[in-house]
Amino acid sequence: MSLTFTAARMRVPAMLTVAVVAGAMLGVQPAQAARPGFRMPFLCGQTWQGNNWNGHSPAHAIDWNHYDANGSPDDLNRRTVASAAGTVLESYYSTTSGYGNTIVIGHGDGWRTRYAHLKSRAVATGDTVKRGDVIGRVGATSAKYDLSPHLHYEQIHNGSVVVAVVQGVTWSDGLKRNQKSTNGC
Repeated sequence: MSLTFTAARMRVPAMLTVAVVAGAMLGVQPAQAARPGFRMPFLCGQTWQGNNWNGHSPAHAIDWNHYDANGSPDDLNRRTVASAAGTVLESYYSTTSGYGNTIVIGHGDGWRTRYAHLKSRAVATGDTVKRGDVIGRVGATSAKYDLSPHLHYEQIHNGSVVVAVVQGVTWSDGLKRNQKSTNGC
């Protein structure tokens, strides 16, 4: 087998070229951008029930609900916080997607989070946020659906909603469970 190296024309060091070609021949894929250490989008110490049932649209999204000590829902108007630091890419009210009040935060390397159905938004496009900063309040907004209050949450990589990992816990599709926030602890 012979390999042709064009490192000189590409201004790439020959050893790097050899490593890339050898890796490609062995089927080695480039490393995926590291996922940010996403925390729950709620204040430290709060326990929320997440649900990402099969058939949820889009797939892999989590709907979060909070219940009081008697098991009654008490989501409405609870603070929503950034699950990782980043820049607000979008802050808008959607009349077409069903998301209602929506915030999208970019975290770098193709990673984003989406927070939807908010009662209110506390950040604008272009704002920089730290993990744990209040970005809005839980609501039930949607121009398409009649909803009960909850937070719709997505982790997105390179434009696709992916299986969420929240505080090290993988949220495979079809799960419904409680999780306690360590955001800002």
